[in-house]
Amino acid sequence: MTDPSATFLLFGATGDLARRMIFPSLYNLLSDGLLPDDFLIVASGRSAMDDAAFRKEVDAALKEFLAADRYDAERAKSFVGMIRYQPVEAGNADQFRALADRIDGRADRGLSVYLSTPPSLFAPTAQGLAEAGLITPKTRIAMEKPIGKDLASSKEVNDGIGALFDESQIFRVDHYLGKETVQNLLALRFGNVMFEPLWNATAIDHVQITVGETVGLEGRVSYYDGVGALRDMVQNHVLQILSIIAMEPPARMDPTAVRDEKVKALRSLRPMTDETVKTHSVRGQYTPGAVKGQIVTGYADELGKPSDTETFVALKAYIDNWRWQGVPFYLRTGKRMPDRQSEIVIQFKPVRHSIFGRNGHGSGLEPNTMVIRLQPEEYIRLQIMSKRPGLERQVQLEEVTLDVSLTAAFAGQRRRIAYERLILDLLAGDQTLFVRRDEVEAQWTWIDSIIDGWKDANVKPSPYSSGNWGPSSAIALIERDGASWHD
Repeated sequence: MTDPSATFLLFGATGDLARRMIFPSLYNLLSDGLLPDDFLIVASGRSAMDDAAFRKEVDAALKEFLAADRYDAERAKSFVGMIRYQPVEAGNADQFRALADRIDGRADRGLSVYLSTPPSLFAPTAQGLAEAGLITPKTRIAMEKPIGKDLASSKEVNDGIGALFDESQIFRVDHYLGKETVQNLLALRFGNVMFEPLWNATAIDHVQITVGETVGLEGRVSYYDGVGALRDMVQNHVLQILSIIAMEPPARMDPTAVRDEKVKALRSLRPMTDETVKTHSVRGQYTPGAVKGQIVTGYADELGKPSDTETFVALKAYIDNWRWQGVPFYLRTGKRMPDRQSEIVIQFKPVRHSIFGRNGHGSGLEPNTMVIRLQPEEYIRLQIMSKRPGLERQVQLEEVTLDVSLTAAFAGQRRRIAYERLILDLLAGDQTLFVRRDEVEAQWTWIDSIIDGWKDANVKPSPYSSGNWGPSSAIALIERDGASWHD
């Protein structure tokens, strides 16, 4: 591992992500003594202001978004003192040269660049960095999603960055990979002897992945319409979770080995056709309703016009390889759901033969289920069968829960912002929790097959009332196979 970067250059520093996540994460890393000595943060945005004005804005953001017990006035003063602000617009060579002057004399100590901007600005920003002499072998660049809107545009974005940076210098961010519980999937599978032998089509009936949001557009009107739930959530967060669940065991815990196995799983996803999208996918769009007791408007009302953009999608996916042949993966995500939750359900098959009566009839025998909750709580629950206490002649079984609450188990440790992990790894040059180009392209290849199928089959979004788990057809998607969503 190389020495950590001593300079962090943030584009889009006046944006919402920077205020909510990036600056609080950097502050927490400083508080824990995890940043290099003489660390410098160079913040860039289009707004014209001086260092003092921007530092005041950052301090206000820390007060607003840090946990109450984390903010310390003296430490915040030290933190904002590390920040220099430089206004820069893509294509303005003079501003990029001024930016380079703010970093002068530090290039040999490593530079980590973070692009919290629209993807249309990725390549022009990288070109500006190159012309200002800021790209060296010790420069790394991180990019927030989305990486394109389909396979073709994804390649265009990656080609633009790849022309100036080696793949080993490129860090594609999916913040879900920074979540402790997502990383814990690797520990669960490969650090415990009892699970991996059962992690296949022999023992598992199906897998569910749910990412539900209670919010609507929330100020993202210009971005979201025309993108939709499939591109916004499934292409990145959901498929990254799927790849970790489905991957083969890597030879070791390093960036190449882990990402090699993830991309193999993604490439094994069975493409959709204009026929299978009718039976294996559901599109939905929320209408007026109530979420958490609050009356909310519909998507078209928020947008101010009718739209065919989906705010909900449910999919039945198959991975065509030896481990998962015939096991359906049910995926769903949507806005204006009843609850904000991200979880994985591993549904095991029934025991092959019941000794507790014919097919378990009358005994209460049920297949085992594992529920892995990623947010808002973090836990792993395994439903197992146990004998119900009593003197009945016939054994009566009852489902009981083995509950591992990660929040309770590690109660003495602070729950970290996902971006803390990702920024620390960026500074250190560790790509394990970042998405490689071939992963992005494998994800888009599968997503494009669904989009093309919807277009060819003229599949339009079905309405669902806000506060529900999508259209009724989403329930039918899984129940026609004799299963049910875990709500």
